[in-house]
Amino acid sequence: MIQNYLNSKVERYASKWLVLAIDVAIVAISFVLSYFIRFNLTFNFDVEKLFVQIPWISTIALLSFLVVGSYKGVVRHTGVRDVYNIFNAICLASILTIFLVITNKKVELVENFTIPLSIIIINSLISFIALVTSRYIFKSIFLNMFNENGVNTSKNVLIYGAGESGILTYGAITNHSKTNVKVIGYVDNDKKKIGKLINGVTVYAPEILTEDFILKKGISEVIFCIQNITHKRLKELVEGLVDFPVLVKIVPPVEDWINGELKASQIKNVQIEDLLNRVPINIANSKISKEVNDKSIVVTGGAGSIGSEIVRQICSYDYRSLVIIDQAESALYDLQQELKQKGFHNFVPIVGDVRDKNRMNLIFQEHKPDMVFHAAAYKHVPLMEYNSYEAIKINIAGTKVIADLSIMHEVEKFVLISTDKAVNPTNVMGASKRIAEIYVSCMQQQSGTKFITTRFGNVLGSNGSVIPLFRKQIEQGGPLTVTHKDITRYFMTIPEASQLVLEAGAMGEGGEIFIFDMGESVKIYDLAKNMIKLSGLQYPEDIKIKFTGLRPGEKLYEELLADGENTLPTYHKKIKISKTRELDYSDLRSKIDQLCISNMFFNEDTVQLMKSIVPEYISKNSELCKLDKKENVNFESKASLNPVKS
Repeated sequence: MIQNYLNSKVERYASKWLVLAIDVAIVAISFVLSYFIRFNLTFNFDVEKLFVQIPWISTIALLSFLVVGSYKGVVRHTGVRDVYNIFNAICLASILTIFLVITNKKVELVENFTIPLSIIIINSLISFIALVTSRYIFKSIFLNMFNENGVNTSKNVLIYGAGESGILTYGAITNHSKTNVKVIGYVDNDKKKIGKLINGVTVYAPEILTEDFILKKGISEVIFCIQNITHKRLKELVEGLVDFPVLVKIVPPVEDWINGELKASQIKNVQIEDLLNRVPINIANSKISKEVNDKSIVVTGGAGSIGSEIVRQICSYDYRSLVIIDQAESALYDLQQELKQKGFHNFVPIVGDVRDKNRMNLIFQEHKPDMVFHAAAYKHVPLMEYNSYEAIKINIAGTKVIADLSIMHEVEKFVLISTDKAVNPTNVMGASKRIAEIYVSCMQQQSGTKFITTRFGNVLGSNGSVIPLFRKQIEQGGPLTVTHKDITRYFMTIPEASQLVLEAGAMGEGGEIFIFDMGESVKIYDLAKNMIKLSGLQYPEDIKIKFTGLRPGEKLYEELLADGENTLPTYHKKIKISKTRELDYSDLRSKIDQLCISNMFFNEDTVQLMKSIVPEYISKNSELCKLDKKENVNFESKASLNPVKS
């Protein structure tokens, strides 16, 4: 009961008026002490005058504290700013006292009110020291009371970076009431700082970061506070720590601080996204704003991972109208509410299926789009391998419907969102996206609409991507499932992917396939190990990794260019144009039309027709591999007709 009582009490702030009263009392006591000090701890002074002067000194101190507001600070969070306010209040009180003494000499307002200058100076020093000390004593009592009653836990922390950000981080974590943090030291590369003290804490060289040092000092966290650190350098530093028994955290950029101040709650664990050794792509001299200005825009698949981010970015421009189409009702509703909360209302959410040509035609007739961003697609490789009918129906026939309507309604630009899995495809999903690319290329040859394709790799944080899966598996205690020890993938963020799509729509003149430099591919096995370690766990002691084997249609390595393709530069060094080989578009279009008709009555020849349209499509780890062994073979493709059984 006593513990609960104390816990409830410490959560309350002391009244500012109580703090003000105590501060005035401290100044009055300090004034008496100043006389004793001035007269060598004797009563060789007029005590009667002292009783006259104390009320005036207290009143002047009260006015000074009210003017400066030094009593308003939360005492248990006393910091440099509070000490600065106390100093200002004491200086103001001293000035007012001197002014009153001088005035009283000329015009006797108060009898016996003559204070030596030495007393005023001594009183100022004692008052300042006493006020600051009292606050820190209260702060210490408060923290000790927390420790004794088990409200918080103690931990030792190392701050990487002894600059301004590191010093502010020190203040944020040491003043946080919910944790009893002890900063063991700073780590910095600046040789001039090494060995010196900041806030009473030693600055160490980076070489000190060894397992022996961490274990000896009992360090449980390392916080990176370097604002201008590169992704590559951060990766090197963090990977040097993940094998040690410490949690690695990072301070957000200054622009993300709340009202310019860092809060302890903003210091987050380093995420695996921070370690993907690639510089984020920023579009310089963007043409997007000019391109979408006063335009009517349609985004299909607008509630998906990429589509919704395209919508968010478009909302920041001065467009005429925005139509968001998606068959996922709940996801579309969530996006609608998000946009409204952000103050965006100039958009029309429509629940619809891109395969429904009549419905799509009505939408095009009503809204008369100038630009179409086609993001609607099925993307999960294993599911589509066993549901080929749906992959063809959405990824190919759905693209065909929207592309044909774009020509019919004289849309200026049509932007297709494709994938690196369309390059030398080994699965139905990738092949369906490649055929969609081919179809829009066919349309480019015979229409005024500019057809543009964007092609990129895996998107971080998208629905079904590997990182959210690993996080969920870590929360459940593992194991993490990796299909193959050597499998690698390219990664990019959702905002980057969406920005590329918009930029492609702006710079494209029709017929291009835009790709971009995604840096080095990432080994998924290494990704899994780092995610375990960044979670504060150890591999394989705490969480294991299980190899499940390549899934149907899955590649070991993804590619961004197909055989026979080269690249051409654009005005942005990270964005390239794929120069594809010459194709017989008239023959290909007739085959694609035939494929869409054949898919209505899906049979064993449908996937074979896909392979004839995309000769480089060779199945892997799938029952469809039999189609690559010999031509014109009769086979039963039940796997293509039925969902996979769990």
